[in-house]
Amino acid sequence: MVQAKEFLDTALCRTWSEQVLAAKGEWTHDFGGEQYSLGLAYYAHHETSRTRHYFRGVAAADARVERVLPGMQAGVVDLISAFTGAPASRRPGWCGPGVHVFVPESPVAERGGSIHFDLEGLRGATSVPMLSVVIVLQPALKGGGLRVWSARHSEAIHPTAAEQAEEPETVRYETGDFVAFEGQRLHQIEPFTGERARITITAHAVAEADGWKVWF
Repeated sequence: MVQAKEFLDTALCRTWSEQVLAAKGEWTHDFGGEQYSLGLAYYAHHETSRTRHYFRGVAAADARVERVLPGMQAGVVDLISAFTGAPASRRPGWCGPGVHVFVPESPVAERGGSIHFDLEGLRGATSVPMLSVVIVLQPALKGGGLRVWSARHSEAIHPTAAEQAEEPETVRYETGDFVAFEGQRLHQIEPFTGERARITITAHAVAEADGWKVWF
């Protein structure tokens, strides 16, 4: 796992956070309002049997993201290329990097996110090199960090009690921080408090023969 502190300019993060919040009418409601996205998150559609809706909506979703945060998607792809030292590009037919918004009154704020592996979108080849990337635009006032376990996905889709038994490492977020980790590692968003939404840019990237392919 790699964490870079204050990776993005804090003034830019504040501006982008304000733009995301001002675009509330364009957010995607996922899991009945447990979380919101600017753009379409594949895993949310996969888990709710709406993958056709995801792929039909790619162009419109990316247009919304570009309208609210011009240049963000291309910038994140370039960042992943620089981080990996290899070519990176948008995954054809999939949404580009997006934004997750967790509001203070959400179930995630109260109890934390689900404990999971980022396997959706890997098409069964869960052992391939894969990254999950988080860039913090606005952290929660208290809590809301990322818990990461040492357990790496092996067989079962859902984490076992044994995989969750070890104490996780908790990554504390500040504005502008960049975190990249192996998506097959067990992880969870911790609960948070305060009257401020937790807002992060999110992207996934999988290694293919011609470079890293990036999606949301």
